Amino acid sequence: MIALLISILVLITIGCSNPISSSLKKSKNSNANTLLATFLTKNATIEKEKKIVQQEKEKTLTTPQEPTMSKSNLVVQEEILVAVNDHIITRKSFQQAFEQQNASLYRQFSGKALDEKLSEARAKTLQGLIDSFLIEDKASEMNLSIPDDYINSSIEQIKKENKFDSDEEFERVLKANMGIGLTEFRKNQKRLILEQQVLGREVYSKIAVTENEVRAYYEKNKDEYRLPERFRIRELVIPKGVTAEEKTKTEKILLEIRKQIEEKKNFESLVRIYSTAPTKDLGGDAGWFNKGMLRPSIEEAALALNQGDVSPVVETARDYYFVQLIDREASPYQSFSEVKDKLMTKVQEPKAESAIEQFMNDLRTRANIRYMISKEQLIKG
Repeated sequence: MIALLISILVLITIGCSNPISSSLKKSKNSNANTLLATFLTKNATIEKEKKIVQQEKEKTLTTPQEPTMSKSNLVVQEEILVAVNDHIITRKSFQQAFEQQNASLYRQFSGKALDEKLSEARAKTLQGLIDSFLIEDKASEMNLSIPDDYINSSIEQIKKENKFDSDEEFERVLKANMGIGLTEFRKNQKRLILEQQVLGREVYSKIAVTENEVRAYYEKNKDEYRLPERFRIRELVIPKGVTAEEKTKTEKILLEIRKQIEEKKNFESLVRIYSTAPTKDLGGDAGWFNKGMLRPSIEEAALALNQGDVSPVVETARDYYFVQLIDREASPYQSFSEVKDKLMTKVQEPKAESAIEQFMNDLRTRANIRYMISKEQLIKG
């Protein structure tokens, strides 16, 4: 859950920066668990509001302008701020998007500084909503679509990675932290993936990056891909026992094991004879551990050994351990092949920023964007 909440905070921060280029750079660097994006703020009621507004317009044109006092027939018309092709941005949807993205500003700033930050944030929120519709229309023009099964799969992956047992639990977190339900989250996922596909085809696919450039970046920034120190151990585990008889039996076994270790008997064969751990059938091979992952007393004993040596007995609350150090790697690096795809995106990013902005400017120029209230007034608030 902590991982998801961190992702949410990151997304809110992204939403306050360049709405398109920032979201693309983050989405290009993430897999299923980071399909979250800056367009999470668009309200699910926009289409419903659009229909209501259209109905009211038609009603105004075809009926006498007489007020009705019947509450059952009263419809509150939402104020339209901007029309983007066939889409609308209402005051309600704009305000909700702004509040979701910029709530933290009220905690960080005050006075004149707050006014300036809010003005900047309103401009970026508004542009983000407009650009989202432009991307959506471009995807439709390109006949791009995202199967529902794919969206469902991505959401299940997010739930799995963050250990949510049910949709209800996941939705509670969404509403508490983002103010949206699962249905709206699903729609936002779909919008984001469409954005990735559009910008991927129209921008990133046209930016040439050579393998030499990528490899040079890897060598220059290699420390960013350093892994934690890790080690591999073989374990022999003997339970302490509960009754006096069991404890006496354990002491005899420990003495016998110590004796055979001193006589340089093969430790793997001793494991297969005496150990009670699940690793017994593997000769005690517990695999690789990053430093800091094991119980401190066992890790300390293992890292004090030379390769192939066996530790003195290590006592824990329930068991006795003998540990053999099989291998050790001091802060290895991820290989170039492992990080190549991520590096490709990083090398592309500086080249892509201007290309993305040019692409979005072209969409804005060709679009029919109509401000019902002046842009300056909307930004001023």
